[in-house]
Amino acid sequence: MSDKVVLAYSGGLDTSVAIKWLKERYNLDVIALTIDVGNERDFSAVQQKALKVGAVKALVKDAKEAFVNHFVFLALQADALYEGQYPLATALSRPLMAKLLVDTAREEGASAVAHGCTGKGNDQVRFDVSVNALAPGLKIIAPAREWGMTREETINYAQRYGIPVPVTAASPYSIDENLWGKSIECGVLEDPWAEPPEEVFTWTRSPDKAPDEPDYVEIGFEKGIPTTIDGQEMKGVSLIQWLNELAGRHGVGRIDHLENRLVGIKSREIYEAPAAAVLLQAHQALEAMTLSKAQLRFKQKVAVEYADLIYNGLWFTFLRQDLAAYVKSSQRFVTGTVRLKLFKGSSTVVGRKSPVSLYSYGLATYDKGDQFDQSASPGFIHIWGLPVRTQAQVQMLSQKEKGEM
Repeated sequence: MSDKVVLAYSGGLDTSVAIKWLKERYNLDVIALTIDVGNERDFSAVQQKALKVGAVKALVKDAKEAFVNHFVFLALQADALYEGQYPLATALSRPLMAKLLVDTAREEGASAVAHGCTGKGNDQVRFDVSVNALAPGLKIIAPAREWGMTREETINYAQRYGIPVPVTAASPYSIDENLWGKSIECGVLEDPWAEPPEEVFTWTRSPDKAPDEPDYVEIGFEKGIPTTIDGQEMKGVSLIQWLNELAGRHGVGRIDHLENRLVGIKSREIYEAPAAAVLLQAHQALEAMTLSKAQLRFKQKVAVEYADLIYNGLWFTFLRQDLAAYVKSSQRFVTGTVRLKLFKGSSTVVGRKSPVSLYSYGLATYDKGDQFDQSASPGFIHIWGLPVRTQAQVQMLSQKEKGEM
């Protein structure tokens, strides 16, 4: 009797080939696990395909709510953007998938788990490190890392065994998508000088073909979590889906990123993330109104560290938990509403309000009602500039005497 392996199955090229390869190479019965994080797929067709290719069982788990509530919104509260551009859609889904792989392996009595990651990408690190953190004794197999086939050779392998795949040599894009965004790589995109062909974009309209009239949207937040659209309460999954549709229609959320991968190479990545782009922008605008200057400056440092941890596959670490505790504390008063204008590929914050805003009209205005005591400014400037004057008087004089100025 063959042992079992649980394969994270997307229905794409590598994982479809992996079902046949795992049986051929390791004599393992493959349980295909497809995880719904907003992939927008026909999951019954994915199941049937896995069984047709040779899986002994094909499972689908709906993880959209868990993905949004326990991964996406935590990253949103942290303002996590890798290298200031990438909203970490794929990176956020991997630790959740790793946990479900481990859970399923235990339920099915499998001795191993497998994934379709290559040996030069980031996802192999995210899967392997997460699985090792959750189940150190579980064997991990990465067929695409082991078989040594090129993209074209993998396609040929699939054709040789009659494995249907959605990739051809003429359209070789590697695509991953979930509620928080879509990533596209390979093919012509590997040339960083080449403009991405319009065919790679499926979530967003070209800005020049977007509506000629803008849309305005008001997003309400409670403690850093988006809860309403235009005053109507919406749960996380539906809210993100709605914003993906609206912002995508206006061409918002296209990202062309020359990215520093964890494995040490630079990679050209194309992303579509309409909802993520809008929500991150709105969240930061609300934080600017409700956090102090010192909180904002420190949180920007935390955001960089948090994004790096997610990107580098270190979700299941105590450092991530420690940072998450700080982020949660920082969101106590990040409550209010942000209004944005969506138009021709751009999203612009045009209004914000909060019941706990630190913005004071009386202190900011130059008109009637000005409450700022300008007579206090000279004394403040005198004390503030004291170290500058002291250094200038002592050290600049010394430089002049030595002829260094």
